[in-house]
Amino acid sequence: MASKLLRAVVLGPPGSGKGTVCERIARSFGLQHLSSGQFLRESLGGGDEVGILAKQYLEQGLLVPDHVITRVMMTELEKRQEQHWLLDAPLHCGDCTGFPRTLGQAKALDRICELDLVISLNIPFETLKDRLSARWVHPGSGRVYNMDFNPPHVQGIDDLTGEPLVQREDDRPEAVAARLRKYKDAAKPVIELYKSRGILHSFSGTETNKIWPYVYTLLSSKIPPVLSDEEN
Repeated sequence: MASKLLRAVVLGPPGSGKGTVCERIARSFGLQHLSSGQFLRESLGGGDEVGILAKQYLEQGLLVPDHVITRVMMTELEKRQEQHWLLDAPLHCGDCTGFPRTLGQAKALDRICELDLVISLNIPFETLKDRLSARWVHPGSGRVYNMDFNPPHVQGIDDLTGEPLVQREDDRPEAVAARLRKYKDAAKPVIELYKSRGILHSFSGTETNKIWPYVYTLLSSKIPPVLSDEEN
């Protein structure tokens, strides 16, 4: 493993395949894939101040604000000062998870570490619209299924728990188009920040499998892989 720690972020709109890319990066290069959504869910049951605060927002159906999710993430990232890690940042309105999701969060991240690499996934609008409309979620874990290419074993049921899946309101066909339009405005300042630093690498396409080899080559120039591309 390389002596220098690698800290990376994958950015992209909802439905861009960020989760799949992050999982492959984590397996291939030994990076911890850190999910702000997971940390937030854990904090809700922890009984500490920030968890209680986050729970109050969620119970009211409100978006968890920047300063709360930032506190959750800073606490977790400070525990991982000696680790390689990868953040999954879904940059879109209506989602409290993903980090750094806003310019304020990106600047907070700057205070504890220097990112080495930011990957931006650019997927055509129509492809994203189709993917999102076919997406269902297990609320308890955040596991995502796609009825076209990653369906559950039993329709409408989570594979691991047997609990029912739901379709998020903003994944319903009538909401998807507006959601994707908002994405561009929400994402632009974060993308521009990392572009200005020379650490942003953008990849375009309609299929994750076709984008992945280019992502793998990029990461291989930064850190030795633990799995070959073929093994992954």
